[in-house]
Amino acid sequence: MIWIKLIKKLFKALNADASPAEIAAGVILGSVIGLTPAFALHNLLVVALIIVLRVNVSAAVFSSLLFSAVGAGIDPVSHIVGKKLLLAPGLNGFWTSLYNVPVAPLLAFNNTVVLGSLVLSLVLMIPLFLFTKRFVIVYRERLQEKVQKFKLVKLLKASRLYKLYERFKS
Repeated sequence: MIWIKLIKKLFKALNADASPAEIAAGVILGSVIGLTPAFALHNLLVVALIIVLRVNVSAAVFSSLLFSAVGAGIDPVSHIVGKKLLLAPGLNGFWTSLYNVPVAPLLAFNNTVVLGSLVLSLVLMIPLFLFTKRFVIVYRERLQEKVQKFKLVKLLKASRLYKLYERFKS
């Protein structure tokens, strides 16, 4: 039932309930959680940002699940990026100073995959934000009515599970 609720909220947001910027912000924060290892400490900060900032939570949850599948596939690239950053001679002093800060070792930036995936997700933030915002605008202008006419959408709305959900939702 939670999946139906999540997808319904996402479509509700796409269908003009939330601003395109709120949806895009949710997507980029969710992408950071999805692309980086799940139990990395910086993900707690991202979750706090999702709660505190005005972002679409459904978009954040959905994109974190979507990007989790992508994140596992880009781990080799993340490893290479993280290794290059950790072994860069010019950054040696920075890493030493960072690890002398009490909380820094808990961030696990000495792990090449954690560091590389975080850097990749940060690099992707602006293009992903701009793409998602533009997608929402185009969807609302050109695709929304067409999507509502899809047989799959009509079938899902006519299903017993959806009707049951509608009857008992809070």
